[in-house]
Amino acid sequence: MKEMSHKPKSTKVDLVGVGLNATDTVIPLASFPALGSKTEYSERSILLGGEVSTAVIACRRWGLRTRYIGRLGDDYAARLHRAAFDDVGVETHITTVEDSASPQSLILVDGSGERTVLCHRDPRLTLQPEDLHREWITSARALLVDGYHTTAAITAAGWAREAGIPVIADLDVIRPGVDDLLPLVDYVLASREFPSALTGEPDPLKALKLLQERADCNLAGITLGLDGVLTFNGKQILQRPAYRVSTVDTTGAGDLFHAGFIYGLLQGWPLERQLDYACAAAALNCTRAGARGRIGTVEEVTRIMLADQRYAIQNAVTEKAAS
Repeated sequence: MKEMSHKPKSTKVDLVGVGLNATDTVIPLASFPALGSKTEYSERSILLGGEVSTAVIACRRWGLRTRYIGRLGDDYAARLHRAAFDDVGVETHITTVEDSASPQSLILVDGSGERTVLCHRDPRLTLQPEDLHREWITSARALLVDGYHTTAAITAAGWAREAGIPVIADLDVIRPGVDDLLPLVDYVLASREFPSALTGEPDPLKALKLLQERADCNLAGITLGLDGVLTFNGKQILQRPAYRVSTVDTTGAGDLFHAGFIYGLLQGWPLERQLDYACAAAALNCTRAGARGRIGTVEEVTRIMLADQRYAIQNAVTEKAAS
């Protein structure tokens, strides 16, 4: 195992990301196959993704200085990832796991643009605390972690908390250690299913409130697809609708949402504007195939916000004081 670092450890950055990368094989289908059926497809595309790696690349394209810390195999996919980071100027600290394949995802996209993801990750690619250096974390203005590499995320979040650096978590599955990570997170932005899976509360709003209480964080939020995003800060509920676009592929929408939220946070924007920028960035990315289909520019994302063409929220929650 060896480490490849492209810049000095002391470089100051706006965002450091600790977590996932992936190589996606995207297969468009007219409709999702029925159980036991045989379905033909006409094309497939090999595209790069991964929650944290995509977010740091998006923020870099929007002008922020970013750093990525992760693990890769020693295959062709790893070379593609390194080239993608280099192309936009992301500082990387990547541990190479020899004789290992980089994380892979098979993504089936139906006619509506909705995707189903099949993942394979070599356990040896799990990021470890020894892959990190404190100064890589404390020389950033914000830290993004995911729920996959929880042991490393806990170490990084602890250093960030000690240095007064805000921690944002992208969480969509329950993994060992997540209960130890949550108290170190300032902004928990999760998938629709995560709060209920964590708390056992089936009602999404009640589960979101319990998540915020358990993490004792500044803000907890869940992304809801066409219903946008729902957040709770311990006192008030805020729901912002999704923007209406011609959807090709929803892969990476959550990754771009997190990137957009972080971008707005570091600009010092009010929460409503942060969420709108995040929703617009996610919507724009859905107009092309792949997790990084159309990250776009700040100006392009802003144009979607100004056009203000949104889906009607089917399950609206009125903003109110928490009971």
